[in-house]
Amino acid sequence: MVAASLVVFLVSLLIGALGIFVGAKVVVDTEDYTYALVTALIGAIVWALVGFFLGWIPLLGPILVFLAYLAVINSRYPGGWVEAVAITVIAWLSVLVVLYAFAFLGVTGFEAAGVPGA
Repeated sequence: MVAASLVVFLVSLLIGALGIFVGAKVVVDTEDYTYALVTALIGAIVWALVGFFLGWIPLLGPILVFLAYLAVINSRYPGGWVEAVAITVIAWLSVLVVLYAFAFLGVTGFEAAGVPGA
């Protein structure tokens, strides 16, 4: 059971990192999948921690969680907040395409770690 959960998390993390990689490539022209993978892991941890401590606050909680995730992207990639939002949006869309394809093929469920809402 634990091994299966770990495999699902790792595959989800790899897919989330792919989304960040694509977003960073398009927005700031960086090509480092390992960097995107570390970013996805940090983003997932920050998302979980801020969500745990502040996510329960009505309306404000989810906004703070998302801003914390954006702060991770902003701190890890060149540019500013606009670039961080652009990377995140492209990452989210990229992950949706991959997850939709995998779900359509019956390979996996419709979720990925490291990219919020996917």
